[in-house]
Amino acid sequence: MSFGGFIGGSSSGGNGGSGASYDTMPTTTIAQSQLITSPLPQSMFNSSPLSLALKPKMEGVGDMGMIGENFDGVAMGRSSREDGYESRSGSDNLDGGGSDDDMETPLGRSLKKKKYHRHTPYQIQELEASFKENPHPDEKARLELGKRLSLESRQVKFWFQNRRTQMKTQLERHENAILKQENDKLRIENIAMKEAMRSPMCSHCGGQAILGEIHIEEHHLRIENARLKDEFNRICVLANKFLGRPLASFPGSMPPGMVNSSLELAVGRNGFGAMNSVDTSLLMGLDFGNGISNALTGISPRPTPSMTDADVSYDSSMLMELAFAAMNELLKLAEIGDPLWFRNIAGSAEELNLEEYARSFPPCIGMKPANFTAEATKATGTVMINSLALVETLMDTSRWVEMFSCIVGRTSTIYVISSSSSGSRNGDLQLMQAEFQVLSALVPLRQVKFLRFCKQHAEGVWAVVDVSIDAIQEGSQPREAGNCRRLPSGCIVQDLPNGYSKVIWIEHMEYDESTIHNYYRPFIRSGLGFGAQRWIATLQRQCECLAVIMSSAVPSGDNTVVISPSGRRSIAMLARRITRNFCGGVCATFYKWEPIQAGIAEETKLMMRKSIGDPGEPPGVVLSATRTIWLPVTHQCLFGFLRNEQTRSQWDVLSHGGPMHQIVHIAKGQDLGNSISLFRANVATGDANQNSMLILQDSCTDISGSIVAYAAVDTAEMNVVMSGGDSSCVAFLPSGFAIVPDCFENSNGVTDNGMLEKEDNGGSSNGSLLTLGFQILVNNLPAAKLTMESVNTVNALISRTLQGIKTAFQCN
Repeated sequence: MSFGGFIGGSSSGGNGGSGASYDTMPTTTIAQSQLITSPLPQSMFNSSPLSLALKPKMEGVGDMGMIGENFDGVAMGRSSREDGYESRSGSDNLDGGGSDDDMETPLGRSLKKKKYHRHTPYQIQELEASFKENPHPDEKARLELGKRLSLESRQVKFWFQNRRTQMKTQLERHENAILKQENDKLRIENIAMKEAMRSPMCSHCGGQAILGEIHIEEHHLRIENARLKDEFNRICVLANKFLGRPLASFPGSMPPGMVNSSLELAVGRNGFGAMNSVDTSLLMGLDFGNGISNALTGISPRPTPSMTDADVSYDSSMLMELAFAAMNELLKLAEIGDPLWFRNIAGSAEELNLEEYARSFPPCIGMKPANFTAEATKATGTVMINSLALVETLMDTSRWVEMFSCIVGRTSTIYVISSSSSGSRNGDLQLMQAEFQVLSALVPLRQVKFLRFCKQHAEGVWAVVDVSIDAIQEGSQPREAGNCRRLPSGCIVQDLPNGYSKVIWIEHMEYDESTIHNYYRPFIRSGLGFGAQRWIATLQRQCECLAVIMSSAVPSGDNTVVISPSGRRSIAMLARRITRNFCGGVCATFYKWEPIQAGIAEETKLMMRKSIGDPGEPPGVVLSATRTIWLPVTHQCLFGFLRNEQTRSQWDVLSHGGPMHQIVHIAKGQDLGNSISLFRANVATGDANQNSMLILQDSCTDISGSIVAYAAVDTAEMNVVMSGGDSSCVAFLPSGFAIVPDCFENSNGVTDNGMLEKEDNGGSSNGSLLTLGFQILVNNLPAAKLTMESVNTVNALISRTLQGIKTAFQCN
């Protein structure tokens, strides 16, 4: 049997030398190796028919992977030949020299008979031990090992090479066998899954669930793709319809008329009906230029995961759609006049005709709850501020609460949904929450979670709108319990040539009137409590105050002592902090208070808190006392009496029974009632502590009411403030009064049960609602307990102060 055509290199003539000796091998050895060694793993021949039918061909295995398909003797011989080499790599060595015994082939060619020398067991043992220590010996190590084992360096070198090759081959075969087994398992699972997908069975009825082949992952991807495309097209339609120009085109976008896709019909729409009746033509007298500019230019949408856990389910497109609907309604409410709006009795604002509104506007945030009452007012005014500054104030919560500290309690921005990349406020949309307040314990706080959307319509023309998120809450999660809802409300601001701004303010809210005491219901209905006229009046008063205080000119005769402009600003900042802390104490919004005694009707409401680590107030236990009474005295008359230092001794225990001496008077505007005063008591006792105490008073008034807030301050600290020093470290506890007109129609007084008495002659009431608020340090140790003695002392102080006021007006 001839292997001349099988063994590589054997066709060349009978060349001797070492090179030929490594390219040929005896036939007897090959035959023996074929009988001894099995080149393939046993699993290849024991594979299941399924694995053979799948024709596996693994990368790195070569033709061995096709053994189940193309098995023949040649391939078997080749594998046997390779294994024959490997089986001898650690024990046999080919003789490097030629042989005298030649074999003559039938073709006349000669093959030299080569000799193999098998290593002795000792040599093999030593070589294996050396291989374990160092598989890659250098020339020096090979020489030493060969000399010790009577082997040539070349023989040692080739033995190590063969041994390394054998180790590598064995490792690869083992890994390939493991990979093949895993591959077989995966293919079996794949076939089983495909069979299950071809004929899925219903677990309930046992019938076929889905007909035909369906790829689950592809099905889910198509649903998600349709939802994203649908959301994108809805935003594009909104931008095109409300902002004047579309967003960048999207391949395959649906036409505007096809926005209500099958996906929306299956999942459900928000139902903002106002979006279908948009009219961007504005005829309200403001110059809006050519339509509405694109507010979404440069807007960066932000993902919802930054939201709190309660708001994760809100969809950005739903929030934006609600904001656009609210902005559209605000603009139309500002544009339309009669019969939608009519002037109220006081003439300070316009009230909304609710019937006409219901006919003209579909519900933006759903139907009004059955027990809620609607109030909607519109007011227009000129304000000493430009549009950019006002917009920045409204969009920044800290500036907003500083500007409207008597209306806004706690507030925060929950999440910024979109913001302009250009740095302006155009297109800003944020989710906020706030507490709106009237300075009395008889009117509960209005807690609202709402969207605030800002958009520039033309050069110098901006609009800011608020709207509650009730509609989205109802669609995605249970609606939070609340006592009010904020319908589209806000303002439209237009710059005037003189640096002022024209502001149209609209307030529209629905609230539960049953939670409000009878004293304040007429006041709230008039719009003076939360209406547009109060927002406009507060904005005008605050802007005028800022303009006067920040001015470098000092009015002549303004002060009894000379104060620098920086000193006036420091005093104004301290006075503003006194008023803000007073409002927070009355409404329990600035700090966290613990109720001690509930105030019902004209009873005193007591609350307690512990002051720790605040440099702006003394440390210890602080007790807040609040009480509201009705007085048959006009709002202006009562305000003038309480702010006058000459009549202060009739009710203030700090005056020590005598008139106060005014040291500093700083006007905050044209109205004399808006001023800051610093008083010193005329004390004749010579007590050093009493002589070192001053009273800083901040008074402010407008059409919606008046505030007189004051606090006792140290003389040394006030000298630093009047010199322009920092006022934030001046410690005080504020007290004061909040006065509002009662707005009673044809009333002469109030009975004990809170019901109104009607006059027989019909006239209009001239009464007021007076709220008194004290904050008193009852113990300078924060860990101390509140005692009954402290409670009785504070109740007695409240009764004494109110009795002094009643006696002064002879209304006991």
